[in-house]
Amino acid sequence: MENGRKLFAKAQQAGFDGAVLFDEVSQHWATGFPFTDGVVIVCEKETLMLTDSRYIEAARSGVYADVRPILFEKSAADSVAKYVKEQGIKTLAFDSGRMTVSQLRRLEKACEGVRFEDVPALCDELRRVKTAKEIENVRIAQSITDAAFTHICEFIRPGLTELDVAAELEYFMRKNGADGLAFETIAVSGKKSSLPHGVPGKIELTNNSFLTMDYGARYNGYCSDMTRTVVLGKADDEMKLIYNTVLQAQTAAIAAMHAGATGKEVDAAARDIIKAAGYGAYFGHGTGHSLGLEIHESPNSSPRAECTFEVNQFQTVEPGIYLEGKYGVRIEDLVLVTENGCEDLTKSKKELIEL
Repeated sequence: MENGRKLFAKAQQAGFDGAVLFDEVSQHWATGFPFTDGVVIVCEKETLMLTDSRYIEAARSGVYADVRPILFEKSAADSVAKYVKEQGIKTLAFDSGRMTVSQLRRLEKACEGVRFEDVPALCDELRRVKTAKEIENVRIAQSITDAAFTHICEFIRPGLTELDVAAELEYFMRKNGADGLAFETIAVSGKKSSLPHGVPGKIELTNNSFLTMDYGARYNGYCSDMTRTVVLGKADDEMKLIYNTVLQAQTAAIAAMHAGATGKEVDAAARDIIKAAGYGAYFGHGTGHSLGLEIHESPNSSPRAECTFEVNQFQTVEPGIYLEGKYGVRIEDLVLVTENGCEDLTKSKKELIEL
């Protein structure tokens, strides 16, 4: 079933004639086509994609089967008014978390006699379980990301900066099939590796210390996400202990992942190992999150996550230990939830690498 049909079924069940989407993420999900200016109306017989001349030609051959691309006649609001009248629509659901007040007011003014009602997380719940096409897009994105890790391990050498590493990762991914970055690349070394979301700088890589790289590719708009921490030079005994503790925690969390497991259970599998090693105070974030068209989606794995995982949901597994002012370690894989466990889509080596 196309995504627009899923959304219409949800809107109809809630008592609406359809739904209206103004944000780029929901529009891409519903139509299968990325565009930045327009509006989507999901109604009983079809999904209407109203856009301008920059996108209309490409959209005609790039959208899902239930989508009809339509060129704006005047403004977005006027186009919506024309087509809701044509379709006999009297009630439309929208998501206030993904539409501005001004957009809603323009619609209400243009669409006389149509009732608009807020349905929070209108598409978000439907987006949690991925289609076969979405899964394939993420697989390809992750394969590009894995290839970038193999490349960067051969590229790293004395005299490079964190920015050099980040730029090379990004260049390699774009050159090898990515249509963009999933998020801003993290490449931090030495003391900065204790910053979970540190920003790469013009800092030469530190010898005999950790280098953490957290990055991902986009493919057809879908994200990948992985983290690897390597050592430039040699690791001392404490570095090896911390690294192996994080690796054991990650292995345990992946083993705990399956349809029916909760986010709290998966998080606890990793967190308990880190606590037992005496580093519980140094693991401050959740163990994982889903992704897709956005890098952070629901469900997630954390101490408070009551969600229950379903087949064909994604989840990152990324425990870490961060010693402020000293260094940090994070290891992250991307898994796909299955009935009896999960499939690890990340193929890069996880054992400690000394370069």
